[in-house]
Amino acid sequence: MKDLTPTQAWQWLQTESERLRAAGEQPPLFVDVRMEIESLYVGRPPGVENIPWYEYPDLTPDPARFAAAVEAEAGSKERPILLICRSGKRTRDAGKALEAAGFSDVAHVLHGFEGELNDEFKRSSLNGWRFEGLPWEQM
Repeated sequence: MKDLTPTQAWQWLQTESERLRAAGEQPPLFVDVRMEIESLYVGRPPGVENIPWYEYPDLTPDPARFAAAVEAEAGSKERPILLICRSGKRTRDAGKALEAAGFSDVAHVLHGFEGELNDEFKRSSLNGWRFEGLPWEQM
């Protein structure tokens, strides 16, 4: 699995999307692995698909279910996949599950959407997608 900073991930998405579309292929699938409520209310990058690693109330990952859902959305295990979560921790486990299921091109966003906690236990102040000023939307 490739580790990409938020800025690297955004640039990679743009470049790979152009390259793959020019070749008549689908662009990378950008997957938000957070629970749907997190993605909607906290905010998310534009164009991201929400496929939760786990969901309320169980909060228990089901790697096989997750991999099947990603494959159904991607259409192929060869399609490049980029994962994002809140802080970059869930995507590590989700990415490992995808690779174990046979996905060949998986990357994740280091520090996720909100980034690591600072000394005052606040996010989006040290790193992360939002901190780096990348495009995002909120419902």
